[in-house]
Parts: sequence; structure tokens; C-alpha cells
Amino acid sequence: MITYHTLNVNDLTIFYREAGHPDKPTLVLFHGFPSASHMFRDLMPALADHFHLIAPDFPGFGQSSAPDHSQFIYSFQHLSTVMTAFLKELHLTSFYLYVFDYGAPIGYYIAQAHPDWIRGIVSQNGNAYQAGLGSKWAARQDFWDHPTQAKRDSYRSAFAPETIKGQYITGTQPNRVAPDGYTLDIAYTHTPDYAERQLDLIFDYQNNVKAYPLFQQYFREY
Repeated sequence: MITYHTLNVNDLTIFYREAGHPDKPTLVLFHGFPSASHMFRDLMPALADHFHLIAPDFPGFGQSSAPDHSQFIYSFQHLSTVMTAFLKELHLTSFYLYVFDYGAPIGYYIAQAHPDWIRGIVSQNGNAYQAGLGSKWAARQDFWDHPTQAKRDSYRSAFAPETIKGQYITGTQPNRVAPDGYTLDIAYTHTPDYAERQLDLIFDYQNNVKAYPLFQQYFREY
């Protein structure tokens, strides 16, 4: 059974899901964009006999606090700081880490800073190499190097309803993907200030790329 909780962390309310017995090895699940911990709603019951599972929503995502972008720094490093405090609040200092998409750099920052916490990493779409970016990132590099409001606004398409739906169904067999997940993700895009905080994160992603050598050093060493 999955249970649902909130925790006050750095004056933010962090929502998280929990399953499995605490005596089992802990597996922390970090979600991606544009989703939240609900992306693990089917995975958690499948793993609950073997792991103690914790799946939080990052600040600005899902059911966690979403401060206005003018009052909160939406950067991956800052989100990792909040998640580090979240883990400490739950006394989680020895766990496996499952990272997906945006959850990967957040998890890698934590792993790099606290290698003694990490028993293993499962990475899904969790790139940490320049070669993994692909040609489509050339336009994003131009935005990072020469930012303008027009370029920033062009990335609103990243969380348009059809884009989100496409993330779920592209490459899948017909009638195999339930609409529940992408419908909920689309609903979250209508929350106040959603676009601005997500655009801040898209701009900040350049700092993850700059940190790739640090992540790679962590992989080599640990």
C-alpha cells in the first residue's frame, strides 16, 4: 500500500509517497519533467515487497510548495539542496537512488556531495555526458549563450498539452497508454506561475551540463 505524506523542509511543504517496510533497503525515486511522484504510482506497488520506497515531489512540481519564481531560485542545484534537507529530515543516509530525466542532475548533485549515502543508482533518461545531448540541444545552447525574452518564450512549447501527451505516447503501441498521467501533468501546467518557474529551470539546465565532468568523476570513483 502506498501512503501519502507532507514534510516541512526549509519553509516548504514537500509532498511524498511511501511504500514498503522501513526494514527493507530504501529506494528513493526522483521524478522527471513535466511530471511528479505520481509517475511512480504503478512502479511502487511492484517494488514494495523488496524495498522501502520514498518518492517526493520537487518544489514547483506536483503537490509540493511552488513559490513564485521571483521569491525562489528555481535551479537544479537549489532543488538538490532542498531534497538533501528532505532526506536528512527523514534520516535517510543510506539508500538506492532511482533518477529519471530532471531527477537525474538533482540526484547526481546529492550523490556527488554525499557519496557515502548512495548504495546504487538506477538511471532512466538521466544523461550526464555531452554526447548524450544530441543535435536538438544546439538551439538550447544558443538560448543559454545569448538569452532573449523571445527565445525564453519559445520554450513554452515544452509544456504545451500536445508536447506532454507526446512524451507519453510517442513510440508506444496504440491504446496501451492510459490518459491519466498526461492529463494530470497538463493540469499542473495551469497552476499559478508554472510557466515562469519551468522556464527558469530550462535556462538553468546549462549549469547541469557544466557539472557533467564532476558527475563523471563521481561515477569513476564510486
